[in-house]
Amino acid sequence: MTQKYLLSIYQPDGETPPPEVLDPIMENLNALNEEMRAKGAWVFAVGLHPPTTATVLRAKDDDVLLTDGPFTEGKEHIGGFTIIQAADLDEALDWGRRLAGVLSPLSIEVRPIAF
Repeated sequence: MTQKYLLSIYQPDGETPPPEVLDPIMENLNALNEEMRAKGAWVFAVGLHPPTTATVLRAKDDDVLLTDGPFTEGKEHIGGFTIIQAADLDEALDWGRRLAGVLSPLSIEVRPIAF
């Protein structure tokens, strides 16, 4: 039985890199996603809008408080994620290493999904 894993992509706050930087990265990312699909590991992947578009909801007593912006202030945020299925953590870490190589210098967090 396979386990699903979340590969979170952490990126710094700020402007999107210019096309001459971003385009080759996206080509390599698309190639890696295709390889994951071919090997049956890829479930889905998404990019996220900037953290300034986030709204946090928190229940307090009988009310729900809404706060604009991310849950925590920081210099980096989750910019996107990929869901994969893998036989074990070692296989998930191999895909995470590959993703980190494509998106260097961004950090990738690998975490099993609880059902």
